[in-house]
This record gives sequence, C-alpha cells and structure tokens, in this order.
Amino acid sequence: MAPVALGVDQAKRFPLRFDRQEWSGAFGDLGTDLPLIVGMILAAKLDATSVFTAFGLLQVFTALAYRLPMPVQPLKAMASIVIAQQIPAQTVYGGGLAIGLMMLALTLLGLIDWIDRLVPKTVVRGIQCGLGLQLTSIALGRYMPANGFQGWLLAAAGFLVALILRGRPRVPVALLLTLVGASYGLVVAMRDSGFNVVPGIHLPQLTKPSWGDISAGLLLLALPQLPLSIANSILATRQLVQDLFPDRALSARRIASTYAVMNLVNPFVGGIPTCHGSGGMAGHYAFGARTGGSVIIYGATWVILGVIFGPACQKLVESFPLPLLGVLLLFEGLTLLVLLSDLAHSRKDFTLALLVGLISNGVPYGFLIGLVVGVAIHLGMSRGWVPLAGQGSK
Repeated sequence: MAPVALGVDQAKRFPLRFDRQEWSGAFGDLGTDLPLIVGMILAAKLDATSVFTAFGLLQVFTALAYRLPMPVQPLKAMASIVIAQQIPAQTVYGGGLAIGLMMLALTLLGLIDWIDRLVPKTVVRGIQCGLGLQLTSIALGRYMPANGFQGWLLAAAGFLVALILRGRPRVPVALLLTLVGASYGLVVAMRDSGFNVVPGIHLPQLTKPSWGDISAGLLLLALPQLPLSIANSILATRQLVQDLFPDRALSARRIASTYAVMNLVNPFVGGIPTCHGSGGMAGHYAFGARTGGSVIIYGATWVILGVIFGPACQKLVESFPLPLLGVLLLFEGLTLLVLLSDLAHSRKDFTLALLVGLISNGVPYGFLIGLVVGVAIHLGMSRGWVPLAGQGSK
C-alpha cells in the first residue's frame, strides 16, 4: 500500500474535525505524557519552554501527516531511566538522536517491514496487553493513591464522572477532567509567592549534541528503548490503526519514518525523545477522538503553554493532581486490554497473547523478552514443535 502523503486529495478524503468529541479526545493521553515530561524536566534540568514547544509542534506535524489521532509521546523506557538516574540534558539529546538514527536505518533498509511480517498479530496483542497492564498498574498503584485518602476520593469521583459521561457524545469527558485538574493545580501554584504568570514570547533553546553525548545516549538510553519502540511504537500502533480505522491501514515503515524524523529534530531544539504509541492512540480514541483534529488541539495547547507562558507552566504542571491523571491513564490501559477480546475464539491465541502480556509487564526488558518468546512459541506451534495447553478453538 502506498504511504500516506500530504495533499489535497487526502485532506478531502480524511477531513480534520474540531468538534466536542475531538476536544475531549485531545486530552486522553495526558495521563501518560504529563508525569513523564515533568519528571524529565526536573531530573535532567531541561528547559520547559523548549520541551513544551517542540512536543506541541510535533503533535501538529503528526496530525497533518496522518490525519488520525496518532499520538506523540515521551519515550517511556528513556524517561524512566532519565528520572531514576538523573541523566544530564546533553545525554538526553544524544540518546534521542541515537534512537532516531537507528529507526531511520531500520526504515531505509526495509528491516522494520521484515520485523512486522515476522511478528504475528497474536504477539502484538500480547505487547498491547502488557502495556495495558503496565498503565493500569501505574494508575492504580502510583497516581491514584498519590494524595492518600483524599487522592482516592478524587480519583473515585473522576472515574465515576468519566464512566457516566463517556457514552454521551456531547460531553468532552477528558477535557472536563483536565480543566478540573488544571484549576486545582493553579490554586496550588498560586500559594507559592514566587509564582507569576506573565504572558510573553519564549523561544526554544537550540542545542547541538556532541559525539560523546550521542555515544553515551546510545548506551544508556537508546539501546534499552529500542525493543519497546519496535514492539509498541511501531508494530502495536500499526495494528491498532488497522483495528480502529480499517480504511486507513498504514505500514510499519511509514510509522517508523515519522518516528525517526521526530527524533532527528528534537535534540537540536531542546525537545525530549518522542515516539508514537498504541497506548496514546487508545487514550485519544477512548475519549472520542476520530481525526487528527484532536492531536492538533492537544499540540497547540502545548505550544501556547511553552511560547506564551514559558517557565510559569512548569510550576503549574507540577501541581496537577496525580489522581486525576490516574483516571485518564486507567481508561487508556483498559482500552488496550479490551483488544484481547478478538482472540477469545481461540484458546491457543488468547493464551499466548496473555503470556506475552504478563512477560512484557512483569520482567526486566519484558517487551524485548515477550517479543522474542512470543514469536518463538508461535513459530513452534505453527510447525507442531511446541504444544500449548488449550490449543484449538472453544
């Protein structure tokens, strides 16, 4: 299939919308993005204006390139390492450039399509299951209880509101929860005498990673990230596009190419390493997004925060209530877990996908191990080498 291209024909066939549902879906991935972005800014001492602006502009780029709710997210494995080990900014930029170059090589050599053909849908479902388990466990175990009993009450109220209103297309649920959280954060931030919101023009800081930064970033950040990127950012996202938008099937190479472009740009404008992701698309979709309009809304919000309000935004996002982020993250995770239902007709496939999901979520380098183990078992079963309990259909 020919790659998706920008042009008048595509714009007519797949128009962008900016209705209530797109506004709601626009913020469906906030629960994943915001904690990781804030954590990286604090740990690596990144410039908030640069991070917000670059992140927002890439959302707009992706929305125009795909005209779908195709997300732009922080690289999760990289973000976790940066936050845990306090990796400096220049190494973060070097790691972003290294992962971009690796993905570009996989794309140009056609290896990403070969990997896509090798990995069956059952294993991709397992990767999605693992990510869904990971997101729900973070939501329930870390974000919702963040403020103790009051946090649980806030999360329960947010969850009930979301559950009741999700079926009403006129109510932008995720936007409503985001506005409530932002209002809460503003009240908390204003208690700080040093907090000052003065609109102005704040431009990103240009950066230039050295060869030393790139080599350090490759070893510390890019190599641990690559398996998750292949499994979730490329293969699982391609599968989810096929599931949710069957008339818009995309190749793995197409998705990998925009992944590479983003990370070849980010390091030079002070941005964080970014990817696409099935969890992010599931989050946008779960709250109503059906076109790239939602991602443009989301991206424009980040650009406005970075360019107009700059440093004041860092304090604001740090004050956003984590329990409400947990609600958004929980719905994103549940949307991914529900995808397992299309394997319910086959005990063999369902069991394998569940096994891959548990490995992905439960062991170090789980996405890499789950990917390899899942493919090996699938090949073994298809050749009769590996019997699996419960083979056959119900």
